[in-house]
Amino acid sequence: MDLLDNFEVRDLGNLDLLAKQVVEGFIIGLHKSPFHGFSVEFAEHRLYNPGESMKNIDWKVYARTDKMFVKNFEEETNLRCQIVIDSSSSMYYPKPDKKNKKKYTNKLQFSSLAAAALMNLLQKQRDAFGLSIFNEDIQTHTRCKSSTSHYRLLLTYLQKLLDNPEDGIKTSATKALHQIAESIHRRSLVVIFTDMFEQNEETEKLFSTLQHLKHNKHEVVLFHVVDKKKELDFEFENRPYIFIDMETGERVRLQSNQAKDEYVKRMAQFQEQLKVKCLQYKVDFVEADIHRGFRPILQAYLVKRSRMSR
Repeated sequence: MDLLDNFEVRDLGNLDLLAKQVVEGFIIGLHKSPFHGFSVEFAEHRLYNPGESMKNIDWKVYARTDKMFVKNFEEETNLRCQIVIDSSSSMYYPKPDKKNKKKYTNKLQFSSLAAAALMNLLQKQRDAFGLSIFNEDIQTHTRCKSSTSHYRLLLTYLQKLLDNPEDGIKTSATKALHQIAESIHRRSLVVIFTDMFEQNEETEKLFSTLQHLKHNKHEVVLFHVVDKKKELDFEFENRPYIFIDMETGERVRLQSNQAKDEYVKRMAQFQEQLKVKCLQYKVDFVEADIHRGFRPILQAYLVKRSRMSR
C-alpha cells in the first residue's frame, strides 16, 4: 500500500516530504487512469477542444500520448485557490488509543496532509494558493501566492495546527465562511475541509454560506471529512460506551446497538440534505473518508480544475 492510499500515517513531522510523496504517487497513477496525459505535462497543457485553432497543439506530446494537448501560455494556467480547514476539536477525532500502538490518523491530520498535497500540486501548476483556518473564529487567513516561500510558510501553519491539539474548541463555520467569502476579492476556487458538525439550528445557516461563496462567483469544492465507519455507519461493538462530545465535553453513556439504527438514519438524512443543497448551489460535494486515502481528493481537484480551464 503506497502513501497515496495509506490513511494510517503516524509521523506527520515532515509535511513537505509527505505531500511530495502523495503528489508523485498521484502523478504516476495518472498514467494508468482516464486522466492519462496530464501526468507529465498537466502544468503546461490542456486537452484540445475540437473546433478551436490547432496552432498551439503540442505535437510532441501527441506523439507520446496519442492525444492532442494545447500548450498554454503562463497567464492561462493561473488559478487562485483558497484552501479552508475546520480546526474545531471534533476534527481531532479519532483520538489515539494509548493501549493500541497501531498507526492511525484523525480528520485534521488527514485534512492537513491533503491540503499540503494540493498546495504542492498547485505550485507545480504555477497556480496561486492561500490558506484559511477557522474554528469559532478565523485563526489564519492568507492571500493567494505561488512562491516557494509562501508554500513553506503555509506548511508551518499546518504543522503548528497538528502539534497543538485542543479539546473544547467549538466551530462557527457559518461566521467564518461568510468572512472568508467577503475577503476573497477575485474569482477563486475555494476548497473546504470540514466535518460539517454544527449545532442543528446552525445547519441551514451553514448552507447559506455556501450560497454566499457561489454568489461571489467562486467555484467551491466541499470535502466532507469523516471517519465513515464510526461517524456515519456507527460501527461499534455491542457493549456500553461513554460517548464524549469533543467540542462541548458533554458525555452520554449507552449501549451502542440501542442507538445505532436511529443514529444511522439521521446521519443518512443529513448527508442527503447536504448533497441536495450542494447540488442546488452548484457546489461540488466530495465525501472524504479518512480511511480511503488521498487519491479521491486530488482527483476531485483535477476534475474541477480541468472544467474551470475550459
